[in-house]
Amino acid sequence: MQRRLRAVGIGAGYFSGYQYEAWGRIPEVRLVAMHNRTESKARRLMRIHGIPRYYGDWREMIAHERPDFVDVITPPETHAEMCAFAAGRGVGVICQKPLAPTLAESAAIVRQAKDAGVRFMVHENFRWQPWYRKIRAVLDGGALGRPTHMYFRMRTGDGWTEDAYLDRQPFFRDYPRLLVYETAVHFIDTFRYLLGEVTDVYARLRRLNPAIRGEDEGQILLAFAGGATAIIDANRYNEAETPNPRFTFGELRLDCTGGHLAMEADSSMRMKPLGQPVRAVDYDREDRNFAGDCVYALQRHFTDRWLAGLPFESSGEDYLRTLAVVDAVYESARSRQAVRLGATEGPRSL
Repeated sequence: MQRRLRAVGIGAGYFSGYQYEAWGRIPEVRLVAMHNRTESKARRLMRIHGIPRYYGDWREMIAHERPDFVDVITPPETHAEMCAFAAGRGVGVICQKPLAPTLAESAAIVRQAKDAGVRFMVHENFRWQPWYRKIRAVLDGGALGRPTHMYFRMRTGDGWTEDAYLDRQPFFRDYPRLLVYETAVHFIDTFRYLLGEVTDVYARLRRLNPAIRGEDEGQILLAFAGGATAIIDANRYNEAETPNPRFTFGELRLDCTGGHLAMEADSSMRMKPLGQPVRAVDYDREDRNFAGDCVYALQRHFTDRWLAGLPFESSGEDYLRTLAVVDAVYESARSRQAVRLGATEGPRSL
């Protein structure tokens, strides 16, 4: 009989429901307990997802339950303490992003898990959206040649009112860094998955809604070691025209030496090899859970790799490379200069 992993969850905020629902579809994982500082929120999720035990203290929960891993779904400023506590007791961790408020704190979390010898993965789910897995398969198949440029446009339209974000994620209003730290980081990580490592960054960022602290609009130009470039044109203020802007979060075009591929906001995709007719790209996807069921795909990967003793795709060490690009974006916006990422020394202005 295959081993079943015992897990506990910390957090009952907006996004946690997606994660608990996805765990419920993975038979090799059993959620045995959860904690949230507001007990009523935890109890509601426990009823929905069949989680049997509640703890008022997350430390007590980890120490008493002795799970295989803990799913940390709390604000980033809490992650360091929770991850360190779990690692110190030999408990693995899957930790929601943002990993920590700063790159240095994020690196410390990853280092502690490595030093303790526990399994650690970042819950960065955008690269697991089915359209990006399909784009990667198309690139790997060579039908379009080598990537030269990618453009992505995002308009979520949830940040233009005076009470922006209060109904779903009110802490967004107080983030001193919002658009890149919380949202564009998804696309930076996904672009790394598709195009390789980032070498140079240029960015312009600004705040359109005076009711929030952080930036909510910007353009980011990325250059990659393989020669490709990419532009992320992101805006949480203005609205999209699609009925569900949070399905794919935007539209994409990928140019290659042998043609191009385009994806619409409804996830439909087409490709046009040079000199040939346009044709639809068929692939499996559904509007389930969050953004094409990417939460399930990520957690399925986590479970399969754990049980097989294999490394995770979204490892802590890999995610630190994404966070180094995030730091470079903010440095570029501050200095109004292009920033180069060195192999070991981090971002520096050109």
